Amino acid sequence: MNTGFYKDLDTNFEQACEMIEKKFSHDELINLLKTGNIPQKQLAALELDGVYSREDAEALVCNLTGCDGKIREAAALRISQILNESPETINYFKIHPEIFADASIDINGNICRLITECVSILKQDSGFSCKYIDRILHFINSAFEELDKFIYKDKKYMINKQLFKLYWCLEDLKLFVDIIDMEQLFEILSKACEIKEYTIREKTAKILIKLDDIKFSPLKDKLLRDDNYYVREVFQQNSKSS
Repeated sequence: MNTGFYKDLDTNFEQACEMIEKKFSHDELINLLKTGNIPQKQLAALELDGVYSREDAEALVCNLTGCDGKIREAAALRISQILNESPETINYFKIHPEIFADASIDINGNICRLITECVSILKQDSGFSCKYIDRILHFINSAFEELDKFIYKDKKYMINKQLFKLYWCLEDLKLFVDIIDMEQLFEILSKACEIKEYTIREKTAKILIKLDDIKFSPLKDKLLRDDNYYVREVFQQNSKSS
């Protein structure tokens, strides 16, 4: 039995309980986000009243990657809440588009979803948008390249990892169809239409319904006849709402 693990768990739980009972100042919470342990950073993110400078925002953003999942999710949740409550904080959070892009393909789907919510607001800044989508396009192309290399003998988790990355990148891509080169977008969606995993084709259909250019009609026609009900239903639901 790993007694050290359970001892650390008990210690972290006790620290978390103590923090909940204590009232921290804004500056103390920012300091905990920079230097605290797992429970301290997690609770500091959730308890932070807001951000009032780029330094405040950076303390949260830098906890989106490279740390424990509980910290990453807490930071993503609080950033999403703050951006929705105070849209003017875009000017503070726009500083690290690459970190937001990396966080958008986190192994935790909840974090990916929260980052997409954040990006739907942050995309108002053109500088952020250009750098963010460049990295997302890089992730998409690398996912296609990796998927092309796999053979049936490869471990399924390796394939699923790339499909998961592609799924969330397409979710983000949907937010930026108005600034992406149409030739590049057509190439991406053409490849996505051929992916066997239906959730990827479903995401592709949700992007296609946003596009009026006749160039994309063959792709729409292809997915309109897709074998999967959920892929076809994207177009059915769109026709009902329009």
